[in-house]
Amino acid sequence: MRKGQVKRTTKETDIAVEVDLDGKGNSSIETGIGFLDHMLDLLARHSRIDITVKAKGDLHIDYHHTAEDVGIALGQAVKQALGDMKGITRYSDVHVPMDEALTRVAIDVSGRPFLVFSVKFMRDKIGTFDTELVNEWFQAFAMNSGMTLHVETLYGSNDHHISESCFKGLARALRVALAIDPRAANEIPSTKGTLGG
Repeated sequence: MRKGQVKRTTKETDIAVEVDLDGKGNSSIETGIGFLDHMLDLLARHSRIDITVKAKGDLHIDYHHTAEDVGIALGQAVKQALGDMKGITRYSDVHVPMDEALTRVAIDVSGRPFLVFSVKFMRDKIGTFDTELVNEWFQAFAMNSGMTLHVETLYGSNDHHISESCFKGLARALRVALAIDPRAANEIPSTKGTLGG
């Protein structure tokens, strides 16, 4: 059962996250940030990971702490659910179009966190959501899930579409990389015999 559960409480946020890597893509997302809820819902749907997020944060200040801390908690829950990572496919890459936008996502579930985020937005905000928080969320998720993650938007002009292609790209890459390879179901996918260090 590849499931993870994380509770994270600080002076800025109170977050509970649950994931099931072998789910059906069901989601229950309540962050208080409508745009982030939308991105996490499609992340669940297209990755086939069941995701539950309940977050309360200092939204009266801005969305930064909540967005970042949700990325941290979700990354930690995925890492917990992966355990020793035995049998996973490990690598994946995908190109995801969203109307005029096209984003490439490549992932290595290596246990060694790293993010390359080469995405340019046209505006500072999507509705009330700061576009710079897309990068913050991906940074928090990559560092806490222990994944090497490369995200590059090749082109696009609509910030909503650009962001959506990033999250959908991550979802589709996770769907493949976290899947159990039936030809190596009992093996750690590394010549070292271990992942993460």
